[in-house]
Amino acid sequence: MFLRSDSSQQQPHLNKDNSFDHHQYETRSSNMDSTSSSPSDNTGCTSPYSKSPWSAHMALSTPLFEDGVSNNGGAYNCLMGSLIREEGHIYSLATSGDLLYTGTDSKNIRVWRNQREYSGFKSNSGLVKSIVISEDKIFTGHQDGKIRVWKMSSKNPSVHKRVGTLPTFKSCMKKSFKPSNYIEMGRHRNALWIRHYDAISSLSLSEDRNYLYSASWDKTVKVWRTSNFKCLESIPAHDDAVNAVVSGFGGLVFTGSADGTIKVWRREVQGKGTKHFFSQSLLKQECAVTALAINPTSTILYCGSSNGQVNYWEKQNFDFPCGTLNGHKLAVLCLATAGSMVFSGSADMNICVWRRVTNDDMNIDDHICLSVLTGHNGPVKCLAVVASGETTSIFDSRWVLYSGSLDKSIKIWRISEDVPSQVVSYSRNNTRQNDLSFTFR
Repeated sequence: MFLRSDSSQQQPHLNKDNSFDHHQYETRSSNMDSTSSSPSDNTGCTSPYSKSPWSAHMALSTPLFEDGVSNNGGAYNCLMGSLIREEGHIYSLATSGDLLYTGTDSKNIRVWRNQREYSGFKSNSGLVKSIVISEDKIFTGHQDGKIRVWKMSSKNPSVHKRVGTLPTFKSCMKKSFKPSNYIEMGRHRNALWIRHYDAISSLSLSEDRNYLYSASWDKTVKVWRTSNFKCLESIPAHDDAVNAVVSGFGGLVFTGSADGTIKVWRREVQGKGTKHFFSQSLLKQECAVTALAINPTSTILYCGSSNGQVNYWEKQNFDFPCGTLNGHKLAVLCLATAGSMVFSGSADMNICVWRRVTNDDMNIDDHICLSVLTGHNGPVKCLAVVASGETTSIFDSRWVLYSGSLDKSIKIWRISEDVPSQVVSYSRNNTRQNDLSFTFR
């Protein structure tokens, strides 16, 4: 699918499977060139690790428009700094405490602490497309269809050791002798049902952290037990590549696909195993579903699509979307939530910062766009957000947002939930229009 932009700058073409046709952006091949130079020649301070091409850059002050409000939210939401590397495009981010994990097409996973390189480990094969963390275990999903499991050393937290690959070799050998364990994956092609035969696009942990869900371009979602790495179930979820999976709402699993649908699956524990049953479809559209996210209180599901829109549903009513957020000209590639905030990253190289605003007395339940963060020179592929530790009032929580891009950089943003007196806002009347409406209070 090709999307048009009004901008004269050449834009990447997004396919239905959430990949790009343009050679300098994401492709389905894992053999991407990772030796090209960084977007910036200013390398700043030298990394303490000689093999790492990372360098930290402090952000310049954000320029203001004549009315005192910047496109990035002025003093409220602004760029704190950048991490620029020559190693590869940034495809995945995850945070754990004060640690930031980054995955690229160079097959390396780097670990950062206080904006400095802390440690790293190499996966040997497969572009790192997704990272999730459960206590001391780090799960990474790769272009080669495998999930690798890493564990932090109790003696030295900077050391990470690979403790498994999913599916395990033992499981594959055990099931390979039984013909019923093979399923048809294409013309003249059979494969073990516990294996993904195409790229893993997304990983998600269940709310109790007992199960890991892996979505793949092979149209399936697989369920793994995190304690022993056993594959419990393979769900033939969609008619096209599965781009996103997320778990929440007390045992529900949501999957989004290039076939334009979002499906809801209900988990039931059966003996020592688990079984997922199809519950309903939330969305059926011509454009691809590219990202899913659930807010921290597990009451709202957000969906990003290749048409640039973000739809959302409330837990009480899945029959119809509660609203649509229109802030991007090109595909939404990633979503993240924190507190009452929602962040959407796009192929248009921008990040929209949304806040949910509710008032029961006035019957208000809506989202406003606090700012549009600009600064990346490539599609924004992944987001991660953590609490900054500073709170000025009960109405203003502060966050640190990390954004990874195909421009090979990670940017670090300061985010505030406070609504400034002058703000780019959305009213419910605008939510179904195609263009962003700016209203200055």
